[in-house]
Amino acid sequence: MRILLVNKYLWRKGGAETYVLKLGAYLSSLGHEVEYFGMEDERNIVGNRIGAYAPCIDFHKSSPKYLTYPFRIIYSRGTARRIRAVIEDFKPNLVHVNNFNFQLTPSILYEIKKHGIPIVYTAHDVQLVCPNHKLRNENTDGLCRKCYGGAYINCIGNRCIHSSLLRSAIGAAEGYIYRRLGTYSLLDTVICPSEFMERELVHNIAIEGKTKKLYNFIDEIKPSGAERENYVLYFGRYSEEKGIRTLIKAAKALGKIQFVFAGAGELENEIDAVPNIRNVGFLTGGSLHSVIEKAAFTVLPSEWSENCPFSVMESQTLRTPVLGADIGGIPELIDEGVTGMLFESGNAEMLKEKIEYLHENRELCRAMSSNCASLRYDTISEYADKLVKIYSDCIKE
Repeated sequence: MRILLVNKYLWRKGGAETYVLKLGAYLSSLGHEVEYFGMEDERNIVGNRIGAYAPCIDFHKSSPKYLTYPFRIIYSRGTARRIRAVIEDFKPNLVHVNNFNFQLTPSILYEIKKHGIPIVYTAHDVQLVCPNHKLRNENTDGLCRKCYGGAYINCIGNRCIHSSLLRSAIGAAEGYIYRRLGTYSLLDTVICPSEFMERELVHNIAIEGKTKKLYNFIDEIKPSGAERENYVLYFGRYSEEKGIRTLIKAAKALGKIQFVFAGAGELENEIDAVPNIRNVGFLTGGSLHSVIEKAAFTVLPSEWSENCPFSVMESQTLRTPVLGADIGGIPELIDEGVTGMLFESGNAEMLKEKIEYLHENRELCRAMSSNCASLRYDTISEYADKLVKIYSDCIKE
């Protein structure tokens, strides 16, 4: 089978990219032909044989020349032309699309369908129903669903995209246009990695009856039996939607508890300013597994619609309980009081109390750690078996 994997970033940026890169490598190991399409970037570690990629767009740049970027999220002829070249050269049996909105634009969907190729889409976020893909804005507590049913005017009023009126207006326009055109009906199958994701996405009538729930895979990691240390761990991106500022506030109030942060991001300076937080930077592989396994427990304080976070599954696989925010797909992975605990997303006081409670109750942590040993997630081989079946069904249709 020839499979074209599409994702805006083709380097290890976050969870979606980890998924794409690991999945592509495994599918190749099974004998499938795999190529990739995304943005041109010197950090890319995968690609296609003709070297055709979308222009690189960074919405966080402030130079005047970047002000035209928002106008290019509706439709990009250049990107459509480049993916056409890849399709004509590679002749894929199926295109598996991942994160594509804004930078790649849904223009690629129209181009793929011109060639009669089936499209499988893995939903890593809620972009199909929320223009800023987070179900979150600064004026609401908890999840925001004001745009459901096509009421994208709310995106403009709340300046949901990078706090910019212009960019939010363009994002709302994209939502209106593609809803009116039924663009997302071009997707043949939508893979939802959590019940939460499936429940939210069905509000877009264009994909009605096309969703399939399939939890993410996890690497086969075996605990080493390393002795626990008494620190609290956060690992992941240092960004506001991850609840980092809320966790920093809780950590400051718990000066006697040692916190370890492993990751990178724009809030690094704020983290480094807290005396009882040790920032060990971005870790991968064995180094990351070691710091997870030795932690008393890990914290995932997210304040946006997490899907099926690898960080929860990795912690549990290493028998480290998780204190997670009660948002998105996180509660589906944590059995309260059995494999971890939950707290109200964004509630710094409750987070502080739960951290203190768990830190003082080591027997409970040990019991939850033992319970994590019985959890079972798909390995990449098991996941790929299910996915290839979905691929085959799409091609037959």
